[in-house]
Amino acid sequence: MTPLDPAPAIAAEALLRRWIGLDPGTVGHAAIRRAVRKRMTTLGLDDLESYTRLADADTLERDLLVEEVVVAESWFFRDPQVYGFVRRFICDRVTVRERLPVRVLSVPCAAGEEPYSLAISLLDAGVDPAAFVIDASDISRAALDRARAGRYTTNAFRTADLAFRDRWFRTDQGCAVLAAGVRGAVRFTWGNLLDETFASSALAAGRAPYDVVFCRNLLIYLTVEARADVERALDSLLKPDGLLVLGAAEPPIMKGDWVPAGEGAVFALRRGPAASPAMRKPSRRIGAPETRPPLSPNLPAPSEPVLAPAAPPPAPTPAGQPALQMTLRRANELANERRFPEALDVCADYQRTAGPAAEVYFLMGMIHQSAADLDAAEDCFHKTLYLDAAHAEACLALALLAGQRGDARLAQLYRRAAARVVARRGAE
Repeated sequence: MTPLDPAPAIAAEALLRRWIGLDPGTVGHAAIRRAVRKRMTTLGLDDLESYTRLADADTLERDLLVEEVVVAESWFFRDPQVYGFVRRFICDRVTVRERLPVRVLSVPCAAGEEPYSLAISLLDAGVDPAAFVIDASDISRAALDRARAGRYTTNAFRTADLAFRDRWFRTDQGCAVLAAGVRGAVRFTWGNLLDETFASSALAAGRAPYDVVFCRNLLIYLTVEARADVERALDSLLKPDGLLVLGAAEPPIMKGDWVPAGEGAVFALRRGPAASPAMRKPSRRIGAPETRPPLSPNLPAPSEPVLAPAAPPPAPTPAGQPALQMTLRRANELANERRFPEALDVCADYQRTAGPAAEVYFLMGMIHQSAADLDAAEDCFHKTLYLDAAHAEACLALALLAGQRGDARLAQLYRRAAARVVARRGAE
């Protein structure tokens, strides 16, 4: 098969932009061409225009192409402080009978790590499963199949504290299998948040509005227009005093009347400008009994192990670090010689073999900035924060870009985020 001509390949990118609001630059034009080529090879097609017509008319082929382009990656209790904050928020709500059940939406949910993490967090806190409902949706049918199966490899367990795995998983043929009680706490459905019927269908079915919506690490991949559509959908899905949880780089992207709901590292928003009474933690009179969430009589004791203790994920091999340093050094040398395309190729080659790395994305951002490609630079800095939320230099770089565009509010938000990271480093 001959290489894809970039000109007609734009037609495939236009379809993805229309279907799922994807900004092709965020995943790379070459990656999209590879995905299209793979689907064409599978179908035995040689003509790209014929393929794009087929994909546009056939929803099954559309979904298969999206599967090739969208790589869902998550792990259990990613950003643990987020789950602690949301757990406290929900535990406050379940003490008010009129608010039951507390409703949560996770979209996109990948292979279920995020909604299951929240379910585990609530069950560990003793919350009755009848007191909350967790809906989870994703555009990837393959990811949803994995979520429903509840089988995970070691890659899904990357946090330092893996005690939850000992309580809620069992081993089977090298996989960790999630307990049925946790799987039963989450309802999975296919859905596209960019579809104008997504929010209206949830409202009509009585699933929405939600007390909490997780929508993490989606906005950074969307076009400006698609971001606005998603923000409108989220606004309609969320209760007036609800909580919106985003990815590390995403709160500043939101253009509506949203304000931080917690510490900067929580990445949660609520509607502004002032907290509604329902958002505030209820006060307790001195000497009054402390209210607690409803407890379930059917839960196993939290200390009951259902999986033999496992060692934490292995640290990177010693050979990995020199390879990273060599990549950064070589790319820097090329960039200093103003050989920007070659420097970017060195970075891309490393990430193809070793996987995404925050420092590599940050360097790519600096190279794009030097080459005056500010949109590509901004995308790389966002991906840096996606991989390392405590990357102060990326925050400062984004602040500079926002300032250059005249967005003083966004620039200030990024500078404050950088200051918080530096302050935390100083306290350690």
